[in-house]
Amino acid sequence: MTTVGEDFPRQQARARELLAEYKKIGPAGAFGAAMIEQALQRADAAAINGDVVAVLQSYHELKALE
Repeated sequence: MTTVGEDFPRQQARARELLAEYKKIGPAGAFGAAMIEQALQRADAAAINGDVVAVLQSYHELKALE
């Protein structure tokens, strides 16, 4: 079992890989790519600011990305 602190960076990396896939789709993937970029921005800000509540929210948001 992993902790949020261990898995959070993995989820960020997974979201970045997913973002690259959406960008490859072209215009059809633009909306999805924009949503993933916003989720990553929130996650990065939460981590930088050390906001534990925002990290938990972002963690769950990143895990839900498909």
